[in-house]
Amino acid sequence: METTDRMEPPPLVLCAIESAARIYPDRPVVYFMKGLGNITTQDEEDKARQNFPSLSSFPNVYFFPLRMEELFNKTPLISWFQKVDPKKERYWIHVLSDACRFSLVWRYGGIYMDTDIISVQPIPKDHFVAPQNAEEFSSGVFGLSPNHDLAWEFMENFVQNYRGEVWGYQGPGVVTRVLKKECKDTKISMENDVICGNLTYLKPERFYPISYYNWKRYFEVWDNLPTFNKSYGLHLWNFLNNDKKTMEPGSNTLVEHLYKNNCPFVYRAELEKTRNESLGGKYFYTWAGLE
Repeated sequence: METTDRMEPPPLVLCAIESAARIYPDRPVVYFMKGLGNITTQDEEDKARQNFPSLSSFPNVYFFPLRMEELFNKTPLISWFQKVDPKKERYWIHVLSDACRFSLVWRYGGIYMDTDIISVQPIPKDHFVAPQNAEEFSSGVFGLSPNHDLAWEFMENFVQNYRGEVWGYQGPGVVTRVLKKECKDTKISMENDVICGNLTYLKPERFYPISYYNWKRYFEVWDNLPTFNKSYGLHLWNFLNNDKKTMEPGSNTLVEHLYKNNCPFVYRAELEKTRNESLGGKYFYTWAGLE
């Protein structure tokens, strides 16, 4: 999702969407955008697709407007949303995103993934959470069925323990607090997936094979490329990327290889952009016949 009015997602977001569309060809992949107008007709949907040429050929990718009042209506989040003052919030965009993901999954079900996760294999579970280390859960990726009690508890905990001035308290903090109460006898394992009722704790390697301490390794050249054959997705820790590191075509970095293999349309667009900019001219894209 995009909780600002930005309408031009950066390449990493487009790569996350394309990789998900490729990995889950039989499932809808939906990108919610706050700045998107209402879509009620096929023509409006087609027009929205035209803004994202690298994704336009995927029939399972959809762009939906993100409407907060409608999303939070009749959930624990509506009272919080109606009284909170965004101007006084230190991490407003982030806590708003946390609120939206909990409500979206409760209302519609499915898998939520942050837009800095590159999908590499299908997730074999429908009800799961993804610890990022031995002590803390992530809110960056999880899956539940519609109207699941756990998603409702996430929303309740979000409101009852609200501390928007503390980084991560409304995201990973919510998931960690709820699961330590609901699954108090189930421990995170670094080696295996573990079960609590119908919920699977996926081991950290499934989405965090490179820890946040080493996030810059994605933007380095490796002598031997990792296979990530035990991972379902790769979280690139974009919130740590204060230097605005990007995938650079021709750099031979790990992230370039990930783009080539998992979002080749986005990679091709970036390659063409780089080539045309080096010539000092304007550039355009064509997607006909692109493989």
